Amino acid sequence: MAYSQENKSYIMMKRAMDVAGAGLGILFLSFVFLMIAFLIKLEDPKGPVFFKQKRVGKDGKEFYMYKFRSMVFNAEELLASLLAQNEVSGAMFKMKNDPRVTKIGRFIRRTSLDELPQLWNVVKGEMSLVGPRPPLPREVVEYTDYDKQRLTVIPGCTGPWQVSGRNSVGFHEMVELDIEYIRKRCIQLDIIIILKTIAVLFGSKNAF
Repeated sequence: MAYSQENKSYIMMKRAMDVAGAGLGILFLSFVFLMIAFLIKLEDPKGPVFFKQKRVGKDGKEFYMYKFRSMVFNAEELLASLLAQNEVSGAMFKMKNDPRVTKIGRFIRRTSLDELPQLWNVVKGEMSLVGPRPPLPREVVEYTDYDKQRLTVIPGCTGPWQVSGRNSVGFHEMVELDIEYIRKRCIQLDIIIILKTIAVLFGSKNAF
């Protein structure tokens, strides 16, 4: 009973922190949003500023996650021809020199600025500031029951994967990091992960 009450308190505090943090982030970073939007349209005017992609959230519920578009407008159509060049293990696709990425796209990916629109997902309650990254439906199809433990909590904009090597960490290592986070999660741990994530904004060599 004590644990249940403690867990309930954590969830309430976490949601309050999410709403406050995301709301302030959208307010104070509005000029950054406008600048990135301008640069994206300047380089590749054919496509939209924002990219939305179906992801899998808590308990397998699907939702649309938002990002600033960092690839050419027809990137999804070109993916099939690049799958054989995947550079990470397991149910993920990452490619360091992905030819679909635009020039401004490389910059906002390296600094993680492409993730800023996910603050809106946080406000909507589909994501949290901290948690496991939400996978693609095609990735979840390959999940084992053990891997699906990642889906027992609300996914996050940042998490243990981002502060532990990001793309240099393989899928199975990512799962272990996420499960460990789920077992130990608390407000103090969330704050530590957020503070560590700030360093990524100055350009992580593992972000691509």
